[in-house]
Order: sequence, then C-alpha cells, then structure tokens
Amino acid sequence: MNRNLWLLTAAQSLFLINNAVFIAINGLVGLSIAPLGWMATLPVMGYVVGGAMSTSLVSKTQSTWGRKWAFQSGLVIALLSALLCAWAVAEHQFWLLVAGTVVAGYYNANAQLYRFAAAELAAPSFKEKAVSLVLAGGIAGGIAGPTMAAYTRNWTETPFVGAYLTLALVAVVGMLFIAMIEFPVTPKRASGSSQGRALSVIMRQPIFIVATLTAALSYGVMNLLMAATPLAMQTCGLAFSSTALVLEWHIIGMFAPGFFTGHLIKRFGALRIMGVGVLLNLICVGVALSGTDLSQFLVALFTLGVGWNFVFTGSTTLSLQAYEPEEKDRAQGAINFFVFATMAVTSFASGALVTTQGWTLLNLGSIPAIAVMGGALLWLARHPARKPGPQSV
Repeated sequence: MNRNLWLLTAAQSLFLINNAVFIAINGLVGLSIAPLGWMATLPVMGYVVGGAMSTSLVSKTQSTWGRKWAFQSGLVIALLSALLCAWAVAEHQFWLLVAGTVVAGYYNANAQLYRFAAAELAAPSFKEKAVSLVLAGGIAGGIAGPTMAAYTRNWTETPFVGAYLTLALVAVVGMLFIAMIEFPVTPKRASGSSQGRALSVIMRQPIFIVATLTAALSYGVMNLLMAATPLAMQTCGLAFSSTALVLEWHIIGMFAPGFFTGHLIKRFGALRIMGVGVLLNLICVGVALSGTDLSQFLVALFTLGVGWNFVFTGSTTLSLQAYEPEEKDRAQGAINFFVFATMAVTSFASGALVTTQGWTLLNLGSIPAIAVMGGALLWLARHPARKPGPQSV
C-alpha cells in the first residue's frame, strides 16, 4: 500500500458513506412522501438508473480527462445532487427527490471505477490485493453512514434533510483526497495507433462474460435484499436505530473481508473464492427465511455482505484479464453498465415485492439469480482453456 492507494481508500470510504446513507433513508423518505406505497424505493432505483445512464459518459470523461479530473467531476455532481435531494425532501417533492437521486447516479458510476484505478496505482504483483484493500475502505463508510443517518435524522423539522446536507460536506472532503492522488499519466495515443479490439470482441470472451455476469448478479441479489431491509424492518415494528445497526453490520460484511480477500484469491484462485461467496448468499436467504427478529436480520445481512465481497472482488480480478490497457475504458464501462442495469431492476423489484408480497417471497425470488452465478462459475471451472492461468488469479 502506497500513499496514493491510502488516499484512494479514503475516497472509497466517503463514497460508501454516500451509498450507505442513500440506502438507509431513501426508501423510508420515499415511503413517507410517495403517492403510492409501492413507489417507496423509486429514489433508490433512481440512484442506480442514473448510474447506468452515466456509464458511457463516465467512460468518455475518464478517457478524455484522465482519472483525477473525471473523479473530481463525479464529486461535484455528488455535492450538487445532495443539495437537490435535501431541497426536495424539505418541500415534500417526491419526483424531485427521484430526479436528485438520478443525478447522483453519475457519482455512483464514477466512483465504481475506484477499484480499477487501484490496480493501476499498485505494482503488478500487488494488483489483486490493491483492489481488495481499496474496497475494504468501504468499512469506514459502513460504520459512519448509517450512524450519520440516525444522528442527523431530526436535525431539521423535516426528517432526514440534515442527512442529505451532510452528504454535500462529504463530497467536498472527497475532492480534497482525490486532489492529492498522483495517478499514472496515460500516454497520448499517436494518430493511427491501435485502439485495441472492438467492445463486441472483448465481450464475447468467456472470462469477460462470467466476470460481468457474476459482478452484476452479486450486486443485484445484494441490492434486492438490502434495499428492502429498512422497509421490512419498519413493517416488523423495529426501530430505525435497529435498522441502522443492521445496515452497519451488512456494510462491514461487504468490506471488512477486503483486508484478506485479495490474499485468498492469490492463494486459492478467484473461482473458488467466488464459489464460497455464492454459498454465503444461499446461507443468507436461509437465515432470512427463518424469521424476522433483529438477530435474524443482522446475521442474514452480514452474511449477504461477505458473500457479495467474495463474488464481486473475484469478478473484478477476473475482468482484469479480459482487456488490454488501451481497451480499459470501454471494457470497464460495459461492466459497470450491466451492474447498474441489474441494480436498477432489483431496486424497483425490491420495493414492489416487499410492500405487496412480503419479505419471504422477496428472499425466495433471489434464489434463481444465485443459482445462475453458481452455474456460471462451474461452467468456467470445467473448461480450463477458458479460465485465466494461475498467475492471474
């Protein structure tokens, strides 16, 4: 870990504070001001739809301006969107809140590239661990985000306006961290030089297909259950402080393993670690189906977080083998597009299912996606010619 990686880890922590606060409060705020109950998670959906819509633009800004200025543009959008959301909630304007979260999606898409930037800031032999450790920076956001949401909930007459205002300050601090990072200079391509393979060619590779599929579905399953948790816990009569506690441990589960996931991938291979993550997803569903006490929400969401970490970190490691440096912007943009598109669907389904069908059916609905992840990993594992060599994972 060098100075630049520590600063990027700090930026990742602030990004997760933003995400954790949005997850903790957007559904509840939406439920309080939405015209209909099933619309409650539309503000959560707006955040990921905005991310999906922004992937192409983010890819172009990364390619044109470089990492530093592209990341700074994302933080400017984070600042402005936080202020817009605060205003929308203060005025009880539901659709303005949805619009604000859609705009915030640009920051979401931008900061999702921090994990790829980590590999560029590290020595070649440390790339897997760099990705894992920068993702581990989210543990601070996991603790601070829900706690901040609970602490600032009643700062103003309208609940949670203070939380959105605090996110504007978080964005400013993020700008300071990114400003201090020295990103590698990307050489300008000479006229007529190779631009690499077409995206369609990159996307047909088995490694790219499995890496993208597992990244998207791991985020989709996690988002489906996580976004519904505050609504489900409120329905079960649990206090918001309990919801904040569950989300804290969920996000700790998502990012604390980052301190050793890279080492495990280096030793056992990405596919094995991802397989363990798939099993943890199934355990999460089993615990969630066993009851709705606080302890069951806590264990289920913590297990879900660890499972996501294993699958998502492994998928990121796999994807690094699917493209050349000159192809990275479009390849990474494509991966993030599929991730955000899946999250958008699950964000909407989350609110609609939990408010109309209940927590049990929501969990049962996640099993097919978990099965597809497991099947994809088995397919790649059984075709040695289609998986990366031991040096890569």
